[in-house]
Amino acid sequence: MAQRVVHLGTRSGLHARPAATFAQAASRTAVAVTLEVHGKAPVAASSLLAIMTLGVKFGEQVTLAAEGDGAEPVLDELAQMLSSELDA
Repeated sequence: MAQRVVHLGTRSGLHARPAATFAQAASRTAVAVTLEVHGKAPVAASSLLAIMTLGVKFGEQVTLAAEGDGAEPVLDELAQMLSSELDA
C-alpha cells in the first residue's frame, strides 16, 4: 500500500469548503484513497462528511493511503493539495 504523510496547509483547517475541494479531487481518481489523522480509523478521501468528522486543523499530520495501479501519482497530487492552501 502506497502512503504519503503531509501536514495540512489550509490555515482554517478542513472545514466544508476545502474539504469539498479535496473530496471532489479524490473522487475523480481511479483508485480508492483513504485519509487518516490522529490514529483514528481511515476514512474515504472522496467523502466530504467523513473528512469533516476528522476535524483536521492547520499543520496537523495527515496520512493518505491507496492501493492499485496509479496509486503513486494520485497520492502525489492529493498530498500536494493537502499541503497547500485550499481555502484561497
